[in-house]
Amino acid sequence: MSFAGIRHRLVPAAQRRTLEELSDDLDLREGDRTSRYSAFWTMLVLSSVIAAAGVVSDSTATVIGAMIIAPLSTPIMGMALGLVKRSKTGAGWFVLGGVCAVIGIGLVASLALPASFDLQSNSQISGRTSPGLADLVAAVATGLAGAVALARRDVAAVLPGVAIAISLVPPLVVVGVCLGNGAFWLALGALVLFLSNMLSLVLAGTFVFAVLGYTTPPAADVSRNRALLALGGLGVIVALVLIGSTVASYAVSRWENEVQQVASEWLAGEPDASVTGVQMRSTTFFIAVRTPGDVPPVAGLLARLDGVVPDGLAVLVQTTQGRAITVGKVGQAQG
Repeated sequence: MSFAGIRHRLVPAAQRRTLEELSDDLDLREGDRTSRYSAFWTMLVLSSVIAAAGVVSDSTATVIGAMIIAPLSTPIMGMALGLVKRSKTGAGWFVLGGVCAVIGIGLVASLALPASFDLQSNSQISGRTSPGLADLVAAVATGLAGAVALARRDVAAVLPGVAIAISLVPPLVVVGVCLGNGAFWLALGALVLFLSNMLSLVLAGTFVFAVLGYTTPPAADVSRNRALLALGGLGVIVALVLIGSTVASYAVSRWENEVQQVASEWLAGEPDASVTGVQMRSTTFFIAVRTPGDVPPVAGLLARLDGVVPDGLAVLVQTTQGRAITVGKVGQAQG
């Protein structure tokens, strides 16, 4: 099958939107600028407030609602169209301003959380602070689907699903909430998730729009080439970070399983005692145990963990009686 045939099957000519129609949707400077600017910023602020409320209250339904009405994907896809058209749309400034506004709203939302609040106990936060390679793959596929949906007249109904799948505003809210609580590494993880999603949209959109023939006649455009190189370089960096995060997640999961096995052996001599769970947060293993009486000497647990997990990681045992026992750090003998 020829290239033209593949393009026709992807978006039939009868359903393909014109360049003018696509520009009218994605370029906020087209048409009535005042109205379009007002609509964009109003909906962005409202979606950010909704997302912040959903994150703070750990409500998945509320966060999904924010994803559907968030308009941030419009200027991001506008960046892709601008690269293909070889024209400046100003979309990057809308994206940058939007990012700052959403993070600011997240910072304000962090004031609603107590200083002692465990951020990783909130699924809306923990699920967005350790992105992996699978998130990048999903983002690229979502970007391709979104670009095709924008280019076709007959599949606009899928765009809300694309908005939910790509998740732009919630990660930025999480960045603000984490920064407000001093959790800078968690904030960085959420920012990497946003960047991977944004870059996936731009690169996938650029590819689809170019394949569908929305390009303008070739011309020497140094700034465009530099922009493509910058996006490609940033994409490589983000991909490497996500690969590293994926490897780290597998390592943490393996360590948690090994710690649970060692802790179960440590409790084996205690009647009706068991390990109910192990979770690694930052550099500390939290071991939850159920026991009707006291736990065995914790020095024995620390000794058993020596060589099982890397030295320097802290261990804390939490009992069903409400006690939190600081065991110490692996590889450091107790005095």
